[in-house]
Amino acid sequence: MDLSIVIINWNTREMLRDCLASVYDTLGGLEAEVFVVDNASEDGSQDMVRRQFPQATLIANSENRGFAAANNQALEIARGRNVLLLNSDTLVHGDVLARSCDYLDSHPDVGVMGCRVLNADGSLQITGTGYPSLVNLALMATGLWKINSVPFFDRYQMTAWDRRSEREVDVVSGCYMMVRKSAMDEVGLLDESFFFYGEETDWCRRYKDAGWKLVVAPVGEITHFGGGSVKKLNHKRDVMLTAGTVRLHRKHGGVA
Repeated sequence: MDLSIVIINWNTREMLRDCLASVYDTLGGLEAEVFVVDNASEDGSQDMVRRQFPQATLIANSENRGFAAANNQALEIARGRNVLLLNSDTLVHGDVLARSCDYLDSHPDVGVMGCRVLNADGSLQITGTGYPSLVNLALMATGLWKINSVPFFDRYQMTAWDRRSEREVDVVSGCYMMVRKSAMDEVGLLDESFFFYGEETDWCRRYKDAGWKLVVAPVGEITHFGGGSVKKLNHKRDVMLTAGTVRLHRKHGGVA
């Protein structure tokens, strides 16, 4: 099997419907399986998937298990030689899925890859970045990252890069993160001690530490609307962001 796609959902029924439609419309000749892991949604998401996308495998949780644990439920049974973490608030365009698989097939040293990501208005979304070290977070906090003519200041967000060319990165966004299954078998699943935020960065760091390259490649585009279920968290989001960042740095350190 070419590809296993894993989509986590929490009360984003309409976005999930559009996301799934875009996936099935763009699979082309890929042999693929699609998992929807629903974290106890109350908006009819599960019924929608059962009715409109019976070909998808629905894992219906009775509680919100968070991003890492929910993904792992599907990753543990994924059969594809590549696996894709895909946000429910995305639209897949053109042949990006097939081209991503082709890219991994032709680059055996790459363990994780992402594509070019657009905002809803068609502008570039900054994904594929450096590691959020304390120095890089300080560059963000002080606004020095905006001086993208100075490579040191731009090393975290890489805003001078239009994502139309191939580049090795430290972190690939979890909104579209394709992983080589054999690399995942070596590195292991997502760390479930992260409930929200930090889990994908931790995963990327583990791939890099194991010697795998992480790349954003010119294989096509997706649209990421942003927010999705995160917007429903309100003030809890900031608390979990802080907790995730603290956990990440306790685990990996990384001043520079």
